[in-house]
Amino acid sequence: MNDTMVTLVGNVATQVEWRESATGGVARFRLAVTARRFDREKQCWVDGATSFYTVWAARALGMNLTGSVSIGEPLVVHGRLKVRDEERKDGPRWFSADVDALAIGHDLSRGTTAFRRVFKGEASPAGRSGTQGAEGGPAPGAEPATPDGLSPVVWESAPAAAPAGAPVGA
Repeated sequence: MNDTMVTLVGNVATQVEWRESATGGVARFRLAVTARRFDREKQCWVDGATSFYTVWAARALGMNLTGSVSIGEPLVVHGRLKVRDEERKDGPRWFSADVDALAIGHDLSRGTTAFRRVFKGEASPAGRSGTQGAEGGPAPGAEPATPDGLSPVVWESAPAAAPAGAPVGA
């Protein structure tokens, strides 16, 4: 109830790692978040300091994340912030900022993405077959969702040509 909720916009800094555990699977990766500010003297935007967060995603979110995200891709991550503080015997005090993700998606201000629904019973994002049409949408006759409406989702980057004269993301 009193959790610190954050929304981070940054780039994937490490490969997504998936681990099975007794309570279910979990994925983790590092997210680099760089502050930007306008420099009035130079009349341009400049990068500030970069902060790194370890993002944890459990169950369906984590599984879908493993097949959808690569290093360098821009993401928006929403979740609970956890700051860990450890006193080490052989060294200085150590701090870590972790985010237990509730939602993750590509930053559409910097590119496009194609959505594909994962249906119940599919083992992993890589194990999908028979549910996709030629354009990445559901195959003709495929069920649009499970009866409970709670199907996990997958985001995938898709190369797309911008229409002539369209602005290009930073």
